[in-house]
Formats: sequence, structure tokens, C-alpha cells
Amino acid sequence: MSGLRPDLARIAAQVPHGVRVLDVGCGDGALMAELRDAKGCDARGIEIDPLAVEQAVGRGLSVVQGDADRDLADYPDGAFDVAILSQTLQTARRPDWVLEQLLRVGTEAFVSFPNFAYWRMRLALLAGGRMPVVRHLPVSWYETENIHHVTIEDFRDLLRIKGVAVKGAWFFAGGREISALRANWRAEHAVFRISR
Repeated sequence: MSGLRPDLARIAAQVPHGVRVLDVGCGDGALMAELRDAKGCDARGIEIDPLAVEQAVGRGLSVVQGDADRDLADYPDGAFDVAILSQTLQTARRPDWVLEQLLRVGTEAFVSFPNFAYWRMRLALLAGGRMPVVRHLPVSWYETENIHHVTIEDFRDLLRIKGVAVKGAWFFAGGREISALRANWRAEHAVFRISR
């Protein structure tokens, strides 16, 4: 899975061959292209950024411009085998609603997000008294699209409240996969595979 971010490479490795995929917040379509080319998946995407939509369509991908906060409601129940939400949950107005929609339109879902409890973020906040600017969140608080600062434990709690099953979880720091041991403290990013 060369060229993909580590979280996307993990998702690509887990998605079964030949399934129908909806990639929500698909960006330039790098993951969709990998799933189409390497796994024979029927991959569709939705992306809010018009430039990213143009790049994805330029790759020959089926991507529409849309906003997950409202447009997921337009997709029919069970239309996809897999729904993917990568590095987008924290930008949604209602992450709980988006999660419900993912599991309504897809049989299972992959969700990846930056972990705001990562130790470097905690240290930067403690030492500097300001919202941190770190490698995995490289912009100031007033420039970021992140409106919900979620941690791994916050996400686990949301899944428990919603009755969602965890089929797998992977954690990343420094561009590589790490163990689940104290992941809420050690991981920059997390990927969850979930279902009802």
C-alpha cells in the first residue's frame, strides 16, 4: 500500500476484495484509488473541498462534492458494504450523528481520527498554556477545521453508548503502527473497525 498515510494503508489492508465502499471525506481519492486498483472495490466518495473533488475525479474516481454533516442522510440504508471516515470525525458538527449514518449506509465502518490525548499534545498544553501545534495537528487553533477534540477513550465511550461493536483497532505514532498498550497516551492517530 505504498504512498498511503499509515492509517489509510491499514484501512486498505483490512477492506475485503470486491466490496462496495463509500469513502466519506475522501480527500484527493488516494485510498479509493488503492481500493479500486489493488482490491477491485466499487469505491465511491464524498468530499467537501472542491479542489480535492477535482483531483479525485481526475484519477477517474466517482466522487461528489458534499458535506457529511447533512448529505449522508441522502444515501439509502445498506447501500455499501464498507463506509470509511478518515480524519474527518473531529470536523463534523455532530460526530455521533455522522457515526450513526456511517453504520446505516454501510454494513461496517472504518473511522480514523487524531488523538487529542497524545502525550506531546498534553505536554505542549501543560508547558505552554496554549492549544498545541504539533506534527499531527500543525495549525493554530483559529485555523483548524477540528471542532471536536476527541480522544481514543472518548471514542470508545461513544461506541459503548451507541451499542457499536469494535471489530479491530490500530494505533499510530511517528508514522508507524504501535501497540494498543496505553494507546490513549501514546498514539497520535487511531483507526477503528466497527459494526452493529
